[in-house]
Amino acid sequence: MTSPGQARTAASEVASTPASTARPPGPVARTRRWWRRSAVRRRSLRLRAAWGRSLRLRVLAVTTVVGILALVLISAYLSERVRDTLYEQRVQEALSDAATRTGLVQQQFDASTASTPAQVQTVVNDIVRRTQSSGSGAVGTMLRRSPGDTGSTSLLPFTFGTAVELSGQLRASVGETGTQHWQAVELDLADGAAPGIVVGSVVSPPVVGPYELYFVYSLQNEENTVVLIQQTLALAALALLGLLAAMALYLTRQVLGPVQLAARSAERLAAGHLDERMTTRGRDELALLGRSFNEMADSLQEQFERLAGLSALQQQFVSDVSHELRTPLTTIRMASEMLYDARRDFDPVTRRSAELLHTQVDRFEALLADLLEISRFDAGAAILDVEHLDVRTVVRRAVDLAAPLAERSGTSLAVEMPPEACRADIDPRRVERVLRNLLANAIEHAEGRGIEVVVVADPRAVSISVIDHGVGMTARQTEQVFDRFWRADPSRARTLGGTGLGLAISLEDARLHAGDLEAWGSPGVGATFRLTLPRRAGVTITHSPGPLARTEAEPEAPNELLGPSPASVPGLDGVLAAERTIEEVR
Repeated sequence: MTSPGQARTAASEVASTPASTARPPGPVARTRRWWRRSAVRRRSLRLRAAWGRSLRLRVLAVTTVVGILALVLISAYLSERVRDTLYEQRVQEALSDAATRTGLVQQQFDASTASTPAQVQTVVNDIVRRTQSSGSGAVGTMLRRSPGDTGSTSLLPFTFGTAVELSGQLRASVGETGTQHWQAVELDLADGAAPGIVVGSVVSPPVVGPYELYFVYSLQNEENTVVLIQQTLALAALALLGLLAAMALYLTRQVLGPVQLAARSAERLAAGHLDERMTTRGRDELALLGRSFNEMADSLQEQFERLAGLSALQQQFVSDVSHELRTPLTTIRMASEMLYDARRDFDPVTRRSAELLHTQVDRFEALLADLLEISRFDAGAAILDVEHLDVRTVVRRAVDLAAPLAERSGTSLAVEMPPEACRADIDPRRVERVLRNLLANAIEHAEGRGIEVVVVADPRAVSISVIDHGVGMTARQTEQVFDRFWRADPSRARTLGGTGLGLAISLEDARLHAGDLEAWGSPGVGATFRLTLPRRAGVTITHSPGPLARTEAEPEAPNELLGPSPASVPGLDGVLAAERTIEEVR
């Protein structure tokens, strides 16, 4: 067994390995790196943040997107319907016109007296040319010999106006059936390409065999009409979209304005401005919201003021009583000291009474000191006397003071600290008081099992954990353990004479340092109290470097060295070789 001031140390070394040869990043890594640095990502993050914060932006965006989709679908449907209707009407007109022209051409062929191929060629050319000139809408006429005609007499192919390339399918359909057929084509006009159709029928000129007569019709006017309608629909859609966005903005402002005002008023109310109220107008639901908020604020202000008055009265009462008790307590203390010093001259019963009086006066004095300290916290009068010290020194001093108490209880104390200095801006008196309270509480509930004190540091914070393996606590008890005068088991006697305010004062001391004091426990496993302090005054800590929760599989006391921690050396990156020192105090 070692004395309280002795310690066992051991060192572990970490062999350094040479860095591997760096390879150039691949395309995926380069793309990921570009994305992390790109302005598009920053804008998307800002947009996402604005989307999450602004209800008005979400309503306006959703309304606009839905409006755009609705207008696009409606415009596309109307445009398609108009185009199909115009196209069908124009096709029917062209088919009717082509049938009429074909009939007129055949009548003139039948009335012709031409008897030679040359005369027939002249008559055919003249009739076809006059037929197109007299009609309307046709931009071209073509006369082609039927593929199935095998006669010896034939005419030259004739084309008047715009010519198109006839597909084999169309010619086969016209030649085989002898009826009217049509096909959509693209026309090459002087002002550019245009949609059109070609209508074919079979005619029989004199002397020669059957020929195919084709009329070409342009759909340029219908195409222009469709484009004009689409442009009109687009302009109307833009106008409706702008009107829809303006209406959405107006409605969101009218509806969300009072809600945003209520949110700002609630924030100011939560910040302590109890006189904050909303301005209400009208008698609608939003005005009812404002009036209800103002009534709630009035009720809260009244209750807070009453509670604040009661709290101030209570604090003043505790402070006054504590101060007023000091004078009679001093007198009682002097009398008890005199009786205690002369106890050997008394009979056994009187001697025992003197000893009990001396013990209870000590406890009463400690309780009075704790009450005065709590009253300072409640009044906001507690201040820090900050020094830049090595936390390990304060830990050793607190452990040395608790060592005799642990030895009387049959409990071993083990301290694990990094070998490097863990300097921090702390009030050593308050931190030592916190550690004494935690150690006394651990000894009280350890039931003779080992207790560990573990110090862990990183560049921003240092944590001190006091771990025992005693009766433990439930999750509900850990939430109440820092309450004033709270006891997990009221039937359990305080063997060390605590006042019931030690942990509450410890929590206030931790918060005064801008740190935190947390508790974890499990019945039959033990309890852990972790004190986390910032290494620099004014620094906000978001995490603790030391662990809090543990499992039953963990040993009662550390008998092996923990791995090196780079957090023990502020500002150092990577894994460094470090030593751990374990101090055991019995």
